[in-house]
Amino acid sequence: MSFKENLLKKIKIDKMTKTVLNSIGPPDSGRKLDKQTMRSLLETGSYQFIQERDLDLYVLQENGDLKRILVLDNGLAIYNTTIEDVVLRKSPIVKEMLNIRNIIKILNDKDVVLSKREESVKTIRKECIDMLDLSYNESDIEKIEKDGAVALEIGDADGVIEALTLFAELLEYSPPPKAMKTGDHHVVGTLSKGKNNEDLFGPVVMYSLTYNLLKLIEEQLSSLDKGKIELMHQIAIGKEKASKEGPDVFTYLKEAVVSKNL
Repeated sequence: MSFKENLLKKIKIDKMTKTVLNSIGPPDSGRKLDKQTMRSLLETGSYQFIQERDLDLYVLQENGDLKRILVLDNGLAIYNTTIEDVVLRKSPIVKEMLNIRNIIKILNDKDVVLSKREESVKTIRKECIDMLDLSYNESDIEKIEKDGAVALEIGDADGVIEALTLFAELLEYSPPPKAMKTGDHHVVGTLSKGKNNEDLFGPVVMYSLTYNLLKLIEEQLSSLDKGKIELMHQIAIGKEKASKEGPDVFTYLKEAVVSKNL
């Protein structure tokens, strides 16, 4: 796959990871794991799926008889043992529970559990991303620039947002703080904290979904500066001039990536 395809896949992995982590509540909260998204995350890693009794199991790694196995349930435990042992501990039948050794295993799995819940999700995320080749050169970044410019020219909003999303990933741009959100615009930029714990946002990229207009504000805006926030909104609606507009914004983003990472 190309660098662009791999980067889009990483972004998707991160989004799924966030969704799953947000679905995990405290053990006594009654919240249920988003199994569908977790299953999609596991499928991204091409892990082997096995169904035993009422258990959905994913083999993460094989090492002879022992395997790293994730159980897809609210606990999300990753075991380092055999499939038969996991089935015994997680879904025993009556005959198996008559054996004292089995009972000890069922009541205490600390000897074979590597991680649970959030830590297991983070492990899967890392392994899925590690499978991707995310190395790139200047020509890869120029392709994203070109694709974004073409999408802007033909009014393809999805294509513009895809290019902006890729640049945001490479430049660690974030969505705007609440005070700087602009209706009907896709907005990203560098977000940090100032000396007074205020939000500092900028450079700022704004794309109008209604009018297919792309604009850049190069300066950093403070959430405490109402005048600058108002200026940002005026630029968004076209009453004030932006630092850069149109395809020049993609050129700026390309050059920022090249100077930062290459």
